[in-house]
Amino acid sequence: MSDYRVYCQPGDRLPSEIILSPEEAHHLVVVNRARQGAKVVAFDGQGHEWDTELVKPDKRAARLDVRSTRTALPLPFEISLAQSLPKGSLMDSIVEKATELGVRRIFPLLSERSQVQLDADRRDRKSERWRVAALEAAKQCGNPWLPTIAPIESLPEFLRRQADFDVALVASLQPGARSLKSILADYGNRHGRMPKHAVWLIGPEGDFSPDELAAAIAAGFEAVTLGSLVLRCETAATVAVGILAHELQQTA
Repeated sequence: MSDYRVYCQPGDRLPSEIILSPEEAHHLVVVNRARQGAKVVAFDGQGHEWDTELVKPDKRAARLDVRSTRTALPLPFEISLAQSLPKGSLMDSIVEKATELGVRRIFPLLSERSQVQLDADRRDRKSERWRVAALEAAKQCGNPWLPTIAPIESLPEFLRRQADFDVALVASLQPGARSLKSILADYGNRHGRMPKHAVWLIGPEGDFSPDELAAAIAAGFEAVTLGSLVLRCETAATVAVGILAHELQQTA
């Protein structure tokens, strides 16, 4: 098994060689110290992987000779994460964990209690940081699929997307929030199968306001309990995605 993974976009599904971008070449040759003859797995984030050999360890344009090609089958379900932006760099960690857990789409949201003020330039820089965080996580965990990270939008804008998903879930500590198992069981009884497209809506520090939670439920989101303890937003996102992935995998 290769110790090295690199990201590439060769433009051809069956390339004989791959020339890495300056960023990827520098990371492979300078940071990871890969040498000529090293076995390297290249991937494009869309399920395509290439087993390669490093034949030119150039830190600006390393060249890989392709030995074999494979395409990973996608999971039979897709999980999306709609995360209200937390303060600081916590979103970087959330993106990393979501990528490791196989999330296919990430929707960064601005809500009433989001402690983030972003102009156009800062939005672009944040989006690039999240893209890099997802890429590094995919390299580390071996995920051949990179999540799509949507542009930042407001919570009301996102709530209008509810119909895009088979099941829309919002984490809640409010009385009456149901267990994930019961919601999935109800869905299975109604449709004769488990959902193919599901989304988790997770609040920021301090959670969504009561009005926001009411708006989410009115839009068709199911309030789901993650237990009796108050979780930090990055913990809630990881737990929510993890238990949903586990439940859907059991029935796939």
